[in-house]
Amino acid sequence: MQKQLAPYLQQALDQVIKSISDQIVATVSDQLKAGAAGLMDQMATQMSSSFANLASAMRVDASAFAHAIHFNMDAEDLSSLMMSYAKASKLTYDNNLTTLGYADEADPISVKIFPRDFEAKERVLDHIDAYNKQVKASGHDEQAISYTDYMGIIMGSVTDIVNTISLVLIAFVSISLVVSSIMIGIITYISVLERKKEIGILRAIGASKRNVANVFNAETFIEGLIAGVFAIVVVVAVSFPVNAWALAAKQVPNLMSLPVQDGLVLIAISVLLTVVAGLLPARSASKKDPVEALRSE
Repeated sequence: MQKQLAPYLQQALDQVIKSISDQIVATVSDQLKAGAAGLMDQMATQMSSSFANLASAMRVDASAFAHAIHFNMDAEDLSSLMMSYAKASKLTYDNNLTTLGYADEADPISVKIFPRDFEAKERVLDHIDAYNKQVKASGHDEQAISYTDYMGIIMGSVTDIVNTISLVLIAFVSISLVVSSIMIGIITYISVLERKKEIGILRAIGASKRNVANVFNAETFIEGLIAGVFAIVVVVAVSFPVNAWALAAKQVPNLMSLPVQDGLVLIAISVLLTVVAGLLPARSASKKDPVEALRSE
């Protein structure tokens, strides 16, 4: 019995244990599946609500988005941009440098020299001219330096303008001198007409024609001398405030000056013009008949 009952009991026990283990596994598996399904449902619910909140948080305003984009380019700029894209093959580094005027230090296109003053400029030009003469004399004309004296051109233009203005002023002054000479001659002639009796008396007491002419010549000489001296005094008096203003405002000393020799020359010119203008009236006075002159008044 022991040999037959023991295997039977062992087999029955194994079946019971296997059945119990299968039931335990099935029960645990069902519980795990139910818990996992609930957890997944909960996570899905939370994620869906989160995505719903995210969707409600993000909103795009079409009109604001359309106004946010603006082109600062007009038709000409757009055309230039398209031409640039069309010529993209030529927009290389070397071509851009050439367009911008790039020059190699070893092979300069031009050199600009800025002298400190006009004397230094003249010395620089003398050296360049001497070098050009030397290379041309040796037959190397291609090595001669071509230069442009911009300051010389500007000063030449300024000099031409000043010379033109000076010529215009000289013309006006000449006209003024002619008119003033005519007026002096007219005044002297009127003086001769009003002093016929005086001329007659001078001739009656023995004065010669030359003496009568010298009287009027002396008067015109004195008039010219006084006018010239008065003009020089006025110029010198005006020069003081003008020079003070130029020194204070522009830091330019002695802007207006009249040398002594030039002043003397101007006085001599004034005297000469008045004497020449009075020659004809003086000669007319010297030719007056003494008898007619005394009977005129």
